[in-house]
Formats: sequence, C-alpha cells, structure tokens
Amino acid sequence: MPTEREKMLSGQVYDACDPDLLKDLNAVKVKCQQYNNLLPTDFSSRNAMLRQLLGQADEDTFINQPFYCDYGKHIRVGKRFFANFHLTILDEAYVTFGDDCFLGPNVSIYTACHSTDPEERQTRQEWALPVTVGNSVWIGGSVTILAGVSIGDNCTIGAGSVVTRDIPANSVAVGNPARVIRTLK
Repeated sequence: MPTEREKMLSGQVYDACDPDLLKDLNAVKVKCQQYNNLLPTDFSSRNAMLRQLLGQADEDTFINQPFYCDYGKHIRVGKRFFANFHLTILDEAYVTFGDDCFLGPNVSIYTACHSTDPEERQTRQEWALPVTVGNSVWIGGSVTILAGVSIGDNCTIGAGSVVTRDIPANSVAVGNPARVIRTLK
C-alpha cells in the first residue's frame, strides 16, 4: 500500500493531514524562516541554505528573501536561476525549472489541488500535479502558475498573469487566464 507521500508525488488523492507530511511541512517552515532571517548580503550562507532546502540547486541559484515553500525538496532549479522577492512555491508535486529562468517579485506556483465540492474539500483529501518551466523563461511579477502547467523554453509570461494551461515554447503569454499573444522566432 503506498504511503500518503507516494500518493502525493504520483498525483493520486492523498490525506493532506498525514502526520509524516505535516512533520516535513513544519520542518521546512523553520528552514524557510532561517533562510529569510539571513543577512541579505551573506550570499554564501544564503546559497548554501538554498542547496540544502531545494531538491536541486547550484552555486549560482539566487532567491531574494522572503521565500516560502512547502517541502523544498520537490523544487528543482537549473543553472543561473534567479527569483525576486516573495517567491511562494507549494511543492506537493515536483516543480522543475530549466536553466536561465528569471522570476519577478510575488510569483506564486501551486501544485496542490482541492475539490470544488465543499463536503469533499472538508475531508482534507487533495491531489497534486507537477509544474514544469523550460529554459530561458522570464516570469513577470505577480504571476500565478497553477497545478499541472508546463511552460516551454524561451517564454515570457507577462506580469499579473494567471497561467492555467500549458504555454508552448517561444511564446509571450499574458492575462487571466494567460493566453499566447505572440510567438517568437
């Protein structure tokens, strides 16, 4: 029988109040608080902490404080990843970024999904779908990316957009819901 964590990572319905999951969530909250309390000019300590917190990061990973996530280890960032202030990632499923991704301030990425039926929602049963962002992607400020979305290489997502469905490579997408308004060469 799969654990609640295994169900969560495979996109199955799982119990969000599972004690093991809650233990990990709380431990990561402490790590995020520690990261957010580091001096902004202490680049080496900040980077070292990010490499402990995230599932994949390198010496060039840079996330301005504050930063919030649920598990951390389900977030994988490529080379030269940069995120501005107030990045929030609910990583119940994997969130993967390619190389050279840049995120503006107040970007939110949500992998958790909840029933629209109030009675079902009250059971705390949920599921999660991964988010994938390709190489050389610019995500503007205050963008929200929802569960199950893939954004292709070389895309720009305009500030304030809500990305509810896949965006093909070499696209500029804007709006709520985000839609492609231009294709790049």
